[in-house]
Amino acid sequence: MTEIVSVRFRPGGKQYYFDPAGLELAEGQNVIVETGKGLEYGTCVRRNTMVEDESVVQPLRPVVRLATEKDEKQVRENRGKEKEALRTCQKLVERHGLDMKLVQVEYSFDGSKILFFFTSDGRVDFRALVKDLAGIFRARIELRQIGVRDEARMLGGFGICGKPFCCAQFLDEFQPVSIKMAKTQNLSLNPTKISGTCGRLMCCLKYEQGAYEDAVKRCPKQESFVECPDGVGTVSAVNLLKEQVKVRLEDSTEQPKSYLADEIRVVRPGKGRRPEGYEPPSREELETLRTQEGEQVRTGRRPEGPSDLNQVLERYLGENAQQKRPEGQRQGGRRGGRNNNNGQGRSKDQPRQQQGQPRPAPQREAQPAEPKAGQGQNHKKRYRPHHRRKSGGGQGQPPQG
Repeated sequence: MTEIVSVRFRPGGKQYYFDPAGLELAEGQNVIVETGKGLEYGTCVRRNTMVEDESVVQPLRPVVRLATEKDEKQVRENRGKEKEALRTCQKLVERHGLDMKLVQVEYSFDGSKILFFFTSDGRVDFRALVKDLAGIFRARIELRQIGVRDEARMLGGFGICGKPFCCAQFLDEFQPVSIKMAKTQNLSLNPTKISGTCGRLMCCLKYEQGAYEDAVKRCPKQESFVECPDGVGTVSAVNLLKEQVKVRLEDSTEQPKSYLADEIRVVRPGKGRRPEGYEPPSREELETLRTQEGEQVRTGRRPEGPSDLNQVLERYLGENAQQKRPEGQRQGGRRGGRNNNNGQGRSKDQPRQQQGQPRPAPQREAQPAEPKAGQGQNHKKRYRPHHRRKSGGGQGQPPQG
């Protein structure tokens, strides 16, 4: 085991291992380390840790010291010189007529070397440019051509997801991304939708590729001939995230039905003809494939019981309304209105309903009402709900006031 600390020289850059040399470092501390190009200024991103000897490239260079205020001042001066050097180099590029785009300039810690990063579609002869830059800055000049992904990492920005670029945040190395990943994840093959700001395929396609490849192993391929609980048919669509498939049944003209991957038994994978001499199993044997969860997916029904949110809310609201209702409304509706006692209000001699006792069932045979003067014997009195009567008094009630 070897004790190491990880140091990063620029935001979003690669991490390098160094020997702490007896120093106890914490994440975020600025340090001065020894490199093959001399002393460099960096930031500790991983505190003292023991790692396997095989993961360390020997010899391991040491950490010289913690950065002092003088070192911080020199770094700030170098940052100011980088902006001036970028503008000067851009003018020289236009003067020489070179087909190159400057991206970033980096000064070494001691200022003895200046590194210019640029992008270009082809090879660029910049020998005359290097001579002019060396004569102006009196330092060692190095021009390095980078790709569009490295350009996006250096410049930074926001992706289509609304978050900063992954390459500028935490990606140490670029992983290979192919168009096959987009096909596996059932994404649109439109380049504008699956490409990042750099113009290459988005790095995030690599994140979920392992999960999709695992789901592909458990789900049948499209156009496969399968057996399902409702019969035999052909797979018309596959949803890898939900692990559901839509099957177009042979003996049905309805729309394709959805099933879970566990309810499907593949007879012939992929495209092809129906197997010769194949006889579908009996209905009882196919029903054994059905699961309770698959039935809910196919029919779209929710499980019954207290887990149904709508039933819980209705029961809860109903109990609260019953508790908050006034005593007069709880027994006989509005005062003076009809209740369950065949239109008769509760008499004074009748006791109130005791809490916890069941209410008596209403009498179904009601006495016919006496007709008013001027009405025939066949006229039936029309009862209306109490909430439809006007405040002036209803039938069989004297007007109030």
